Amino acid sequence: MKEIAWQAGVGLATVDRVLHERTGVSPAMRRRVQQACLELERQQQQVGLKGRRFIIDLVMEAPSRFSRMVRDTLVDVAMQRLSPVVFRAREHLAETWALPALIEVLDTIGRRGSQGVLLKAPEVPEVIEAVVRLQARGIPVITFVTDLRHAPRRAYVGLDNHRAGQTAAYLTEQWLGPSAGGAVPADVLVSSSGPHFQGEGERIDAFVQALGRTRPSSRVHVMDTGHGLYTPTRQAVAGWLMRCPSVAAVYSVGGANEAILSAFEAAGRPCRVFIGHDLDDDNLALLRSGRLSAVLHHDLHQDLYLACLLVMQAHGIAHAVQMPTRSNVEVVTPFNVPTRRVPDAGLNRP
Repeated sequence: MKEIAWQAGVGLATVDRVLHERTGVSPAMRRRVQQACLELERQQQQVGLKGRRFIIDLVMEAPSRFSRMVRDTLVDVAMQRLSPVVFRAREHLAETWALPALIEVLDTIGRRGSQGVLLKAPEVPEVIEAVVRLQARGIPVITFVTDLRHAPRRAYVGLDNHRAGQTAAYLTEQWLGPSAGGAVPADVLVSSSGPHFQGEGERIDAFVQALGRTRPSSRVHVMDTGHGLYTPTRQAVAGWLMRCPSVAAVYSVGGANEAILSAFEAAGRPCRVFIGHDLDDDNLALLRSGRLSAVLHHDLHQDLYLACLLVMQAHGIAHAVQMPTRSNVEVVTPFNVPTRRVPDAGLNRP
């Protein structure tokens, strides 16, 4: 019961009422305790470990396939690389957040308390203001995957999105082949999960600029209405294919790649080059089957390890982090899928 109370950020009496199905607990608090029990089941190997303990909040707006990968990777990092420090996470994950609900989650974390927030959220004024309030309460906020440039976050960790966009443009230009000599134009569809994620915007801007220099005959069409989800992405791509008969390549920034390919197949159209992001289970299967040309990958284990170190540093128990916070991009084909990294021996910090 103490572990559940610590995980949920509530008192023992509240946990007792929920577990024994007694009255006197609000529905929201009851859900929080039930969620804590599910989180502890996933993190059960950490329960009872001795050492300095940290409870952090993982807040993400992302497709479930990606948020699950982040959640599971964070558990691996906590077990394999942070000993003797114990890290546990509270999860606040949604494929799409209504903005008031997301702000309420962040403000509730501030009122309840946390030793750190790992945040993937859209760059809008309301989120920035919520981060200001968290930082004012002494709760360090680490943005990852996508940054909040105008928020007083502790740091950003994640992919170097500008270089990723340039790399995607280079690969697309090379694989589409020559564009001169009367060849049929080959336009590119860029699929984004939405217009308010800074990281995706940075990738797209770099892609458009780089491709415009090397292949000015190819137009780039940006689609930002799919939210990285299957059905809306498939519908949106189908519409673009009807309007743009010269689209022959895709740079998928926001995911739902199976949906994109399904739309091409339904239209009877070839996709000559398809560049995606992140080695989740869906993309790995598409890559191995030859339906994705390449996946732009970065070391998520290292990103989350660094994020945890930065939280520890904010609390004064880790040395200053000397590693770069932006991960380099790696081009993955079916022939060089990375194996899981060898875990560190431990921090060995007092």
